[in-house]
Amino acid sequence: MCGIVGYVGLQSPQNFLIDGLEKLEYRGYDSAGVAVVNEGEIKIRKAVGPIVNLRKVIGDEDLGGRVGIGHTRWATHGGVTVTNAHPHFNSDKTIAVVHNGTVENYIELKAKLQAEGVEFISDTDTEVACMLIAEHFKKLGDLKAAMDAATKEMEGTFVLVAVAADQPDKLVAYRRNAPLIAAKGKNFNFVASDFSAILKHTKDVFLIENGDTVVLTKDAIEIFDEDDKPVKRELMHIGWDVDAADKGDYEHFMLKEIHEQPKGIQETLSRSLTEDDRIKLYGIDMTAEQLNSYNKIIIVACGTAYHAGLVGQYFIEKIAGIPVQIDVASEFRYRRQFIDEKTLFIAVSQSGETADTLEALREAKKQGAHILSIVNVVGSSVARESDEVFYTWAGPEISVASTKAYTTQLLCLYMLALYFADLKGTIEPDDYADYVAQLKRIPSQIEEILKKEQDIERLAYDYYDRDQVFFIGRGLDSSVAFEGSLKLKEVSYIPSFAIAAGEMKHGTIALMEPRTIVIALATQDAIFDKTVSNIQEIKARNAHIISIAKEGNTSIVNHSNEVIYIPECRDELTPLLTVVPLQLYAYFVAKDRHCEIDKPRNLAKSVTVE
Repeated sequence: MCGIVGYVGLQSPQNFLIDGLEKLEYRGYDSAGVAVVNEGEIKIRKAVGPIVNLRKVIGDEDLGGRVGIGHTRWATHGGVTVTNAHPHFNSDKTIAVVHNGTVENYIELKAKLQAEGVEFISDTDTEVACMLIAEHFKKLGDLKAAMDAATKEMEGTFVLVAVAADQPDKLVAYRRNAPLIAAKGKNFNFVASDFSAILKHTKDVFLIENGDTVVLTKDAIEIFDEDDKPVKRELMHIGWDVDAADKGDYEHFMLKEIHEQPKGIQETLSRSLTEDDRIKLYGIDMTAEQLNSYNKIIIVACGTAYHAGLVGQYFIEKIAGIPVQIDVASEFRYRRQFIDEKTLFIAVSQSGETADTLEALREAKKQGAHILSIVNVVGSSVARESDEVFYTWAGPEISVASTKAYTTQLLCLYMLALYFADLKGTIEPDDYADYVAQLKRIPSQIEEILKKEQDIERLAYDYYDRDQVFFIGRGLDSSVAFEGSLKLKEVSYIPSFAIAAGEMKHGTIALMEPRTIVIALATQDAIFDKTVSNIQEIKARNAHIISIAKEGNTSIVNHSNEVIYIPECRDELTPLLTVVPLQLYAYFVAKDRHCEIDKPRNLAKSVTVE
């Protein structure tokens, strides 16, 4: 959610800022703006809508200066207006601020400032933060000192970046439980909420820790900890290139990332297999004694990552014999938890910055749990606050609707389960070898499914105008149904619902009618007949049925209007394959409906507010 970029250097900031904001568009936003310090004044330009609107507002104007800040806003406090857009400023525009996250006590702070005569023009908590910094700046005359004083009064989770009109060679940033990096260049430096904003210019970054205040000039990055002591953070070199965040020949990032899944799975798999096909999870060094000390596993995640966790729960319990509890992160902290040092807590997050997942992780850690995380972003907050990290190697995922991050998360959970089962001795050697062999075939099997893209595109075109779609399945098919439904509603805006097939007759079947589309997943051999029975109940109500089944299963044709086949594999591994046609179906339906596929309305890639 939201994006921040700040620049200080020898050149005018505006092109650096706008270019960086465009690289952050995938995070989700509804307005954008920049502020540049030039000759004792702060020039602020803002616009509602995409970055192109901000470009139009600026036009051919040269804002000049050598320091500036930029922001893409996803509305939380106040509507989508130019007034509510960032950067925010005080009445005489001597201070400008951009902000990610929330200031939870902003109402009390606002009332206090109003009592002192401060006037507000927006509905945002950001303006309150700006005014508070400005009031301290009047007294202290130094931007860092003002930031330190103001943030001591604020509660919540946030990043703040500020510039002052009479300090044209510096910017100051502060981090509390929201992502922030500082990037080092030659005669220039950046701060940003995301690596992608700065990779075009430098790959050398500092990961800013909680409570840190950062002061940037063109020649230096000074970092102070929460006790205001100067600290040195390790300089990190980013290993992927800006070209990885380019669409190439694809029309949308979502389609590109669907096609990148074989590569992402192969990369993740190859980093975790020895030459003799044993699973070796680098970054995880667990002994059998340690694993046996845990009496349960808790998996916590949000959205797509939660759906991956549902599959992980099933497979860990099946082959490792460890009880697994799975929770939606946003609900986890609001009921009684039975956690202690005998609990293994697994956090799953694509960005590693998901606020609810982070807070759940911190709560579990307080209660003594051992924390293992599955994330796609090296150095992210979830990764840094975990005891052990299993990285997915999907590469940067730009489309808001997650695809390749999901399948690599699935792979990581499968490999964790096999690793646990091997440590505990709960799996036969032949079964272990067969699972690994079949996982190694998954990339080529996904390639086979991708060759059917045109067939799925035609299918989507035939039914893109339907008002509602249902996804059903049993067992692991049910878990994938939830992800298929989420993908469709995310990018096409069609109301879609997922339900365990056996639950249909307990109410939902009342919604079946001739124009209803039902996508039925029927890949689990052990319960195939049960699923077919549920499909027949729906067919009797004249709904239109699109089934997904394994190759060779010709009987499913008798119960379906259309069938999409996936390659043969073990029942437990089908989620890695069944989700691919569902992703393609969602993509092509959204395309036929002329939706903004990579940046769906109201959604954000990295949800950094609770």
